[in-house]
Order: sequence, then C-alpha cells, then structure tokens
Amino acid sequence: MSDYLAQSAIPAEVRMISGCQDSQTSADVSNVATFQLPDPAGRAGGACTSALLKTLYADQKKPDEDLSFQDVLMSIRETLSSGSYTQIPQLSSSRRLDIETPFHIVPEGSTGVRRAVLIGINYVGQQGELSGCHNDVLNIKDYIMDVHGFEEQNITVIMDDGYHPNPTRANIIAAYTQLVADSEPGDVCFCHYSGHGGKLQDDDGDEDDGYDET
Repeated sequence: MSDYLAQSAIPAEVRMISGCQDSQTSADVSNVATFQLPDPAGRAGGACTSALLKTLYADQKKPDEDLSFQDVLMSIRETLSSGSYTQIPQLSSSRRLDIETPFHIVPEGSTGVRRAVLIGINYVGQQGELSGCHNDVLNIKDYIMDVHGFEEQNITVIMDDGYHPNPTRANIIAAYTQLVADSEPGDVCFCHYSGHGGKLQDDDGDEDDGYDET
C-alpha cells in the first residue's frame, strides 16, 4: 500500500506493539514482582505487558537517554527470553517508521488531551481463563497516569471484573468509536489490550496463512 493510501485509510499515526507472532499465544506471569515493577496491582500479569513496563520504568530513571522503538522492542524480547518465555513481540506502524526514531507514548511538546482505552479480559469462568489481564490494565493505567499525565476522566477501562463495563464486542467498539469522536488533532490516544486473540478468514489475500489476526 502506498503512503498516500495508508494515510487516507488511517489518518492518524498509529504505532502498535503486539505481544507475540501470529502463530503464538499469550503467556501469564504468576508473579510480576519478578519484573521489578513498582507497586504492581497484583501477582499475576501478562508477560509482554510486564516486560514493556519494566523497560519503560527503567528508561524513566535515565532522563538523558532516549530509547528508540528498536531499543524498546529488543529490551522486551531480551526480558522475555531471559525468563524462558517464547513470545516474540512485534512492531507495526500505519506509516513508514525509522526504527531508530525515539520512542514516545506522548510526543515531546504535546499539548493536546491524553486519552486512553484499556481492555483486560480474563475470560472468567470460561475455557482458556487467564489470571493476569486485569492486573495488566491496572498497572498500565498507573503508569500512564503517574508518568505521562493521563487523567482519570479521559481513561476508559473495560474488564470482565463485574465492576467495569463488560468487554463485549458492542462495548469495545463503542469505546473506540467514542475515542475517535472525542479526539482532535494534537491529542494523544493510547490503547491497551490484554487477552486472547483470534483469527478471521483473510478476504484480500495478503496473509500467508489465509487468516487475519484479531
């Protein structure tokens, strides 16, 4: 796809780190204290989220050093590998991206509103139940509020915990639709998802395995 077509299809600049390759599944961590996170929300957590937060908190202690997107990705991979996790995180972008570009959740000089949608699904009572996705969301929420100045009223949390809106298809789509409707040029949008993925039949022939990941 050309840069023009990409920009027409996705007007915003989107950078996405996914937890594993297409053929892999997510992994829970029984005790995220092993990742040395400050005051984690609970013992369990997702391996990729915990590794990402470990990298970002360590970077916060070195204000004179700028991590690139490649640095962040490689640090996550090294942390997972050292813990015997087989996941291989991936980086995607809606634009051509120099991987040596400094990594920022909030671009320098940004003055717009900082908005977030955070989704955690433990599949409570279902086959394939997970234990760390709720804690991932709470740990990510603490990080973006404490470090990047996101405000509570601009953060939408969706979890199957009986307290927050349930992560149904309708609720998730509604949250993203509202995020787009509320956002203006110059705003920062951060989205996080912890849970299982899925596959749909590829309808345009661009996937080697014949499926699009969801």
